[in-house]
Amino acid sequence: MKTVSLPRGRHSLHTMPTSTGYEVRRDEIYDWDGRKRGQTPFTVLQHTIGGTGNLRYENRTYKVRSGETLLVLVPHNHRYWLAPGEHWEYFWISMNGEEALRIHRSVLAVHGPVLKLPAETIEHLADCSLRLIQNAETAGRASSIAYEAAMALYDGTFGSHTVAPNERTAMQPVIDHISANLDKPLPVEELAGVSGLSRAHFSRVFAESEGLPPAEFVLQKRMQRATKLLTNAAFLPVKEVAIMTGFDDANYFSKVFKRIYGASPTEFRTTGMYASISNRAPGSDEA
Repeated sequence: MKTVSLPRGRHSLHTMPTSTGYEVRRDEIYDWDGRKRGQTPFTVLQHTIGGTGNLRYENRTYKVRSGETLLVLVPHNHRYWLAPGEHWEYFWISMNGEEALRIHRSVLAVHGPVLKLPAETIEHLADCSLRLIQNAETAGRASSIAYEAAMALYDGTFGSHTVAPNERTAMQPVIDHISANLDKPLPVEELAGVSGLSRAHFSRVFAESEGLPPAEFVLQKRMQRATKLLTNAAFLPVKEVAIMTGFDDANYFSKVFKRIYGASPTEFRTTGMYASISNRAPGSDEA
């Protein structure tokens, strides 16, 4: 095993690696909880070369097998671990910074935490990890390699999208309708009516086009609006944020928010977890 921990410092860089390396874990304690790794946001991109890992992401459990890549954001409600009697061989790249967090959030929102990436993307990411270990003597060099890795991941996920252009275009009025009405109920029947398709056909086409079922896409957009309001409109009570994002019940809003982000709306606001889109104070450790 060889790893490198790169200095975080106070570099004002949009993408900065925090660690990278290669490991083989066998019959030992290996357990990471995304709610117990501090409040400074960073991401973990971990590709399985051999063996099997386990991931509990929100309320779903995954087996991360050979050829699959795990992507998680910290802090967040997840846990990944090695089960007794198993082994897990992998390489990883962890990074923080505004652009890295933005890209990784967009990948998670569409594809989830377990990815099946093209072989050329895996080779590119492995090469970035090796170069970070061998040639990242300066913050600028480290940042450029990490940004390259983030872009390789972006191309490997969104660049391989196979949805027909006419289907993607057909969904744009629905997406515009969702964005304009996030403070209102948005049942699937209503969205299907906007598209002009039957409910069943609409749900299939929408999921193929956007990578999520309609209801989950709406929830994602509601949460994105909520994080922006919590960060950029500190004068708004949490109850008002809930109403503006389509939740009549502030307690239910808080419950859903905590399930997704691992913190209540108040904790999210006071700890600055969404630092990548907020005005950070001078001297912040975030890149």
